[in-house]
Amino acid sequence: MPGQAVRSQDFEGRRLKLDTLVRLRWLAIAGQTASVVVVRFWFDFPMQIGLCLAAIALSAWLNLFIKIRYPSSLRLKGRTAALLLGYDVLQLSVLLFLTGGLQNPFAILILVPVMVSATTLAPRLTVMLGGLVIVAVTVLALWHMPLPWEANAFIALPFLYILGVWVALTCSVIFMGVYAFRVAEEARQLADALMATELVLAREQHLSALDGLAAAAAHELGTPLATIVLVTKELQRELPPDSPYAEDIALLRSQSQRCRDILGKLTSLSTESDQHIDRLPVSHLLSEVVDPHADSGIDIEVKLESQSGDEPVGRRNPAILYGLGNLVENAVDFAETKVEITASWSPEKVSITVADDGPGFASEVIDHIGEPYVTTRAPSSEASENHEAGGLGLGFFIAKTLLERTGARVDLSNREAPAHGAIVRIVWPRDAMDRLNTANKPRALFQNGDHDEREAASAHS
Repeated sequence: MPGQAVRSQDFEGRRLKLDTLVRLRWLAIAGQTASVVVVRFWFDFPMQIGLCLAAIALSAWLNLFIKIRYPSSLRLKGRTAALLLGYDVLQLSVLLFLTGGLQNPFAILILVPVMVSATTLAPRLTVMLGGLVIVAVTVLALWHMPLPWEANAFIALPFLYILGVWVALTCSVIFMGVYAFRVAEEARQLADALMATELVLAREQHLSALDGLAAAAAHELGTPLATIVLVTKELQRELPPDSPYAEDIALLRSQSQRCRDILGKLTSLSTESDQHIDRLPVSHLLSEVVDPHADSGIDIEVKLESQSGDEPVGRRNPAILYGLGNLVENAVDFAETKVEITASWSPEKVSITVADDGPGFASEVIDHIGEPYVTTRAPSSEASENHEAGGLGLGFFIAKTLLERTGARVDLSNREAPAHGAIVRIVWPRDAMDRLNTANKPRALFQNGDHDEREAASAHS
């Protein structure tokens, strides 16, 4: 059946509700009971009414047992739902066997379980259920009890006609199953697309809220940080060079200045005006991202690997600077001894890889990294003891969202054993980075070309 290439795990989130099958079976029980009673007592046709009512009663008892044993809101696994639908096929086959086989006009109802399966279950289970239906109609075409009719009359339909009914039912199983699956799959894809859109909008809304909070924090912290910088500057001036506190005061002053720089970046993340269109080569970009961690005690190695062409040169983008800076800071926090940053480019793409030798990403959350409030790393023993390297997971969420806004794809993985550590790879398609420099000259976010004298000024902006 077409569509079998669809993964079965894609249907795990769309499990069939138990109450749905119970209600459908009650409807079938009511219809079967009414049909049997009318044929036997209204038309007075001879038939095996005792066996028919026993088969119907078995379905009623099964429904009662399920209703008592399990909650109505239970979502069935694929195999369980397929087994219950398979029972419905077999129960209806028994009734058809007792009432004329494929001569019975109600034989078409044997297609209903396949339709239900095609719209809710994985293709593999639907194919198995369809195979069961084809086997059942084949048996009913060859072996069955007489069709209930008047006592003095006997209907014997030609075998060619029975064969035609068998072909019609077999083709209907295949065609209607495929058709129902395709229609349901299109509806599922549309629902998934709408859900993905809602998630993206939620992420953007969350990020916009964080942008506002960052601006407010920068405004509120600006005055106390300025006071700290002023006090440390005065203390540094008053202390003699050989004072045991001189080094601590210098460190405090440098870190407070770094806080002011970080707050300045946060307030500029939402602005992309022309004043930021300063050109920045990839090597300078990495240098600017790495410089704040030069005294961290971690060996940071920067490598440039050109597959073809000159070094890309792009515009200074606060979102890229913050996103890469956050990833590098994360790697430095968790690294044991070394962080490797590799930039490579080709005519088709530009990629930057940040790798460390720390504990790596926790296996239980690696699929959810990038969502708000998801911690990105497996805590090391040293970090746990010092209560360091913790957080709410917002830093990675913001960095990933900002980088994706620029057209990047962020991939996460761990080093292969026996090595250990995390790897973050950011890839920009070259075409997605094109920007217009002038009316006639195309320009790229990372573009081949020589940087001009504005770089010296932009390095201090």
